[in-house]
Amino acid sequence: MPYTRSFDRTPARPVFPTSSSRKRLWQRRLLWSAGGLLAFIVLASCAVVLWLHSAAWASLPVLDGDLHITGLSAPVTVRRDTHGVPHIEAANENDLFLAQGYVTAQDRLWQMDAFRRNANGELAEILGPSLVMHDKTQRVLQFRNTARRVYANLPAADRARLDAYARGVNLFIDQHRNSLPPEFKLLFYRPQPWTGVDSVSIGLMMVQMLDTHWYEKLSREQIAAKLNNPRLEADLYPVGSWRDHPPTGVLLDLSQPHPEPPASKDDDDEDENTQANAAPASIPSSSASPNPSDPRSLPALLGLPTCDGCTPGSNNWVIAGKHTASGKPLLSNDMHLSLTEPNIWFMADLKANGTQNAPGYHAAGVTLPGLPFVVAGHNEHVAWGFTALMADVQDLYIEKLDGNGNYQAPNGSWKPLVVDHELIRVRGGKDVLLNIQSTAHGPLLNPVLPKEKRSIALKWTLYDPALNALPLYQLNTASNWTEFSAALGAWCWPTQNVVYSDDQGHIAYQSVGRVPLRPSGLISVPIQDAAHEWQGYIPYEQMPNALDPPSGFVATANSRVTTEKSTYPLSLEWVDPYRAERIYKSLEGRDQLKPADMLAVQTDIYSEVDQEMGQRFAYAIDHTDGVDDRLLQAADLMRSWDGRLTTDSAAASIITQARQALWPLILEPKLGKAAAYYHWDESNFAEEEIVMHAKADWLPKAYKDWDALLTDAVRKGMTNGKAPGDVAKWTYGSWHVVDIQHPLASFLPLISRISGTGPLPLSGDNTTVKQVGRDFGPSQRFTMDWSNIDGSTENIVLGESGDPLSPYFRDQWADYYGGTTFALPFTQPAVDAQTRHTLRLLP
Repeated sequence: MPYTRSFDRTPARPVFPTSSSRKRLWQRRLLWSAGGLLAFIVLASCAVVLWLHSAAWASLPVLDGDLHITGLSAPVTVRRDTHGVPHIEAANENDLFLAQGYVTAQDRLWQMDAFRRNANGELAEILGPSLVMHDKTQRVLQFRNTARRVYANLPAADRARLDAYARGVNLFIDQHRNSLPPEFKLLFYRPQPWTGVDSVSIGLMMVQMLDTHWYEKLSREQIAAKLNNPRLEADLYPVGSWRDHPPTGVLLDLSQPHPEPPASKDDDDEDENTQANAAPASIPSSSASPNPSDPRSLPALLGLPTCDGCTPGSNNWVIAGKHTASGKPLLSNDMHLSLTEPNIWFMADLKANGTQNAPGYHAAGVTLPGLPFVVAGHNEHVAWGFTALMADVQDLYIEKLDGNGNYQAPNGSWKPLVVDHELIRVRGGKDVLLNIQSTAHGPLLNPVLPKEKRSIALKWTLYDPALNALPLYQLNTASNWTEFSAALGAWCWPTQNVVYSDDQGHIAYQSVGRVPLRPSGLISVPIQDAAHEWQGYIPYEQMPNALDPPSGFVATANSRVTTEKSTYPLSLEWVDPYRAERIYKSLEGRDQLKPADMLAVQTDIYSEVDQEMGQRFAYAIDHTDGVDDRLLQAADLMRSWDGRLTTDSAAASIITQARQALWPLILEPKLGKAAAYYHWDESNFAEEEIVMHAKADWLPKAYKDWDALLTDAVRKGMTNGKAPGDVAKWTYGSWHVVDIQHPLASFLPLISRISGTGPLPLSGDNTTVKQVGRDFGPSQRFTMDWSNIDGSTENIVLGESGDPLSPYFRDQWADYYGGTTFALPFTQPAVDAQTRHTLRLLP
């Protein structure tokens, strides 16, 4: 049969995808695109991580062998102990400080550069527009210009030491241009050469951190205007307390009530001035009402801790041999500052051999990266520790300007404003030209107070051209109290409480820093009259002090140090008294004390005021009608609480959250939105007094009595804190955490995953001896034992290195977080026994 083909001549219809098939097609494309994007992100992230790992690995320092260093006159030996702490031994001081600069740069170069830029107002140049306001603030505050002035007026020998340190830093930079720390590569820049002025700038960074309180005078002015009631204002702003323990060294009976704090008196002790100092100062009359920028933003802008109660301060104490097991003095110090990664301190042991013309140098302790010498620690004969004194060394003045570039001086004459021109370089943005105007008082702050209509100048002891001393070297080399006290006598800033002990058995306390004499009294709001001009400074000999006191024990913790016998007032704002009170109750009158007892106090997490408030909250709930079962359960937990803020405590959660909720309930009815501006370093004591005395003037009209108010505070605290149904399961550590981050974490989140600690349960609060916040707390812990100098302990928070790949990056964290510590070897045999790496720096 023949093969035939038949053709269907009907034209084919085009086939169009249905709506469902189109949907599936787009879903597949979207899925492939999303998958491709995800794969790209994963690969890019892996590439960045690998690149960071490679950069961090390349920047690890050389710890063993020989390195040739230009500028040395003889070999220098750098021994690293089990925690990577460098023990540097040189033939002379010039080589020692050069080596200190080099070795510090090995571990902390980017931190040093960040410190320098932070102080000088140059962060926007590497981090962009978000840092412009910070840089503007630092330029207005004149830190770079002040550092130049201080450096230029230092004695030649002090400048030479700073210059030697700078040469060491620059030698490291020159040798490692292709292996700088990864932060430089991430931000695509190289560090500028280091100078002696840069070291001074970093020292002034600490002055700013510890002596800055001017912003509180603006917030207080607003609150005082809103209250318009001096008595209520005095309740919010107490000046000292009955709980205070000034470090006089006089034996106290701690079972008896303490005397009320004295009124802050002036030189002439005139009644009207004494009254003005004892009560909060009234608002000076002004043609323009106060209208500054939001005061809440100023602490962060100034680089200060922003958590409630996180005042840069510290604890220190010293105990005479008659109270110790060894018969030799014990001295302890833990300085409370913001916690960052890497740590603000760098531990070091520095030794220069003596000659016929020089006695030698040997000191160990914590150093500040970027600054030579030991800041706090000990040498072969003396030991010392610091806390912030809280003296008032700043005043705000309302200036009169004529609009033609002149201001009215205190004597009534008109003088031209001094104008400095500053250029702020901004990465990814437009550079900012800033003109800073200054009067005889100091710089006008208006560029950082854009809503302020008045011209406000800041007067600060830092701006006095006659004050230029940085006597750290003299402290490091003192061999007895006479020499040490002479060095302290030259101390200008920051104002500090210093405790001292020596190998001869002496102990001492001395407050230091230049504090203005104010014949018309201290004032805590801006000034606009000539009566409040400074008249020199309080003589060093008349600052609070004690040498070999009868009690054999003195301690400070930033609370009031003056008494009714003090000649001069120092401040209207002290820190809450609870830490100092707890230290005295823990150690006063005890004998056979050992270093372990010192550590127990440093890590103490008992709060008397929290326990007291807990009892009051529980009583309030018991006496309030209509409370639910959760409130009754909360009352039972608070009633039986031992006052220790452990991470597993539910009572600690209830009480601290209730206290946070209580302040707005008390303040907002009288202050409205201005309640958020309230900040005072004794605010915890203010709250305690208002609550425990049930002051009728502070009871809001919405509540029938204080029991109802306090019960509502507990209720709101549990709501705000998101307490579970079973309040007993609301553990303190579930929300109260420590979370230490790298400074770049907010700009580059990947950094936090590589280097941050992450949130971890945190015991204690801002009223415990272990004063803590989320990223705030003891920055180091030190105890000097003169019976065993090599058994003296020192540890910082994380570790010596700033490189995440270093074994010394976070090797101290377990001791710090766990409340343990370790010895810092000092004598040659002890150093030899702990040496793990030896590096020789050769000419």
